[in-house]
Amino acid sequence: MTIATSKLASVTIIALCQVMAMALWFSASAVIPSLVAEYHLTGFAQAALTSGVQVGFVLGCLVSAYFGLPDRVDPRRLFAVCTLIGATANGLLLIVNPASPVTPMLRVVTGIAMAGVYPVGMKLAATWAKGDMGLMVGILVGALTLGSALPHLFNAFGGIEWRIPLILATCSAFMAALLIRFAGIGPNRAPTPPFDPRAALSAWRDVPLRLANLGYLGHMWELYAMWAWIGVFLTASFALGLPADAAPTAAKLTAFATIAAGGIGSVAAGLLADRLGRTTITIAAMAISGTCAATIGFLYGGNPGWLIAVCLIWGISIVADSAQFSASIAELADRTRVGTMLTAQTALGFTLTLITIHLMPYFVAAVGWRFAFMPLALGPMVGVIAMARLRAHPASVRLAGGRR
Repeated sequence: MTIATSKLASVTIIALCQVMAMALWFSASAVIPSLVAEYHLTGFAQAALTSGVQVGFVLGCLVSAYFGLPDRVDPRRLFAVCTLIGATANGLLLIVNPASPVTPMLRVVTGIAMAGVYPVGMKLAATWAKGDMGLMVGILVGALTLGSALPHLFNAFGGIEWRIPLILATCSAFMAALLIRFAGIGPNRAPTPPFDPRAALSAWRDVPLRLANLGYLGHMWELYAMWAWIGVFLTASFALGLPADAAPTAAKLTAFATIAAGGIGSVAAGLLADRLGRTTITIAAMAISGTCAATIGFLYGGNPGWLIAVCLIWGISIVADSAQFSASIAELADRTRVGTMLTAQTALGFTLTLITIHLMPYFVAAVGWRFAFMPLALGPMVGVIAMARLRAHPASVRLAGGRR
């Protein structure tokens, strides 16, 4: 087995594996409309297809952070094992009744496995960073975004047969587990730290880390609720303005484009943040995405062209800041605990997503799609305040080589 030794080859492999493995995350969410039509799933059951992954991910992150696994285990091995577990759980969805309690349990297992994929992939990419931490992490978050969008694309070409996206996502993840073994570890890998179950607590005790995490929490309040429900929103909206035979496919393709566009935002923001500053980019991105959340509902049932345009802007801006919160943690944290701090950060963020993912159906029932996304704008508002405070903190000079 030949291991890649160059930065370009290794980061390319890591990003490609992230894309293929993260297809598991929304593989079930993307086929919700088909499952509702065939199995008449309740609103709670629909939300559980996504929130089950979130619950599992949080549990997995807590265990991983407690034992410091990302900093104490070969990240490639951890990535491969967890991806195999997630792919197996996703494949089992094909043989169980989607309306049974077993389905959300399998989604929880998938989420637990993803705790060894997403933050571990970022840690692995960070070992290659040299003056371009924002770009390195941005590439990985862009890969995560594209991977999360793939099920919507699979679904668009799978028609009403909901099993096809699940099969494609499962096969994609199995290939990622094999390919990650060829990625190299960069020169920035720190020595293995001793086991310290209290290490993860510094993510909240340390003021700069806390502010960066608060910014991330504001971002996460909005992100996954939008990703989980934008396809359902578009399906309902296009049904009012497009021919009945064209609306479903148009909604699926637009949902894919909306989420996938975040990959462009993530990489572009990574390049800009390394030059203009982490807090500058995160504040600007949250201001734009928050505005989209507050206003997109007014286009519900209206001109599809305008709605698609705003969706793409929202998709780009809602992810543009994501990698920069992680890059900030990587720059502010103890070098030997970067993997643990990134895992703790994602555990906090994904815990919060459980609230907004499950609240969305109630928002829709109470005020309709025209106003349902508005509460999501509260997250970016809080995030902007937190990052402005971090910008004023003396420790911010460690961000992007002094470019705050």
